[in-house]
Amino acid sequence: MDIDDLIEIGTIVGASGLKGEVRVNITTDFPERFEKKGQRWLTINENSSPQAVEFVGARKVPGKNIYVVKLDHVNDRTQAENLKGAILSVHKGDRPHLEEDEYHVADLIGLEVYNQQDGENIGVVVDVFSAAHDILEVKLHKQPTIETTPPVNIEKISRISRRKKVKPKKTKELTVLIPFVAQIVPMVDIKNKKLEINPPLGLLDN
Repeated sequence: MDIDDLIEIGTIVGASGLKGEVRVNITTDFPERFEKKGQRWLTINENSSPQAVEFVGARKVPGKNIYVVKLDHVNDRTQAENLKGAILSVHKGDRPHLEEDEYHVADLIGLEVYNQQDGENIGVVVDVFSAAHDILEVKLHKQPTIETTPPVNIEKISRISRRKKVKPKKTKELTVLIPFVAQIVPMVDIKNKKLEINPPLGLLDN
């Protein structure tokens, strides 16, 4: 199974009890994925291929975004602890039914964002957050110009502590947060990988 064919639903964050159960921090908008038995896919680390695993059952931890999950052939705490950091996924074809104007997060990531007011392609969706309503994080195509200082010859600086101070710092790419509501995002075109926004005054100000 290719990892590109899968949708992440949670990350194993530790063991629970002595019988091989694991604690999973869910990352899916559809917690019902944890309510049905059947096949899931487990990716142990970034260098390993996804492997099929049988999902035996789960129960939610009250008040937390955590499920306690039992996987087949994981029978003791040591085995469970060895899975910490592993990713649980489902096949992309195994998707819950969506109502009109509902979207899978995986389909929104990577959409090009156009300003409906002037047609400008302003950026690309890089993440989606859940709050009172969903929030799109959009990386802007036009990044601010970074002022540079004259280069410093680090070899002429003897103290290591001072060398660290003059090394160039990495800058984080600028993003904006856009409420994913119909008034601001009136058009989503998954097929053509784009969406249009009608931003209120000040939304795109840096």
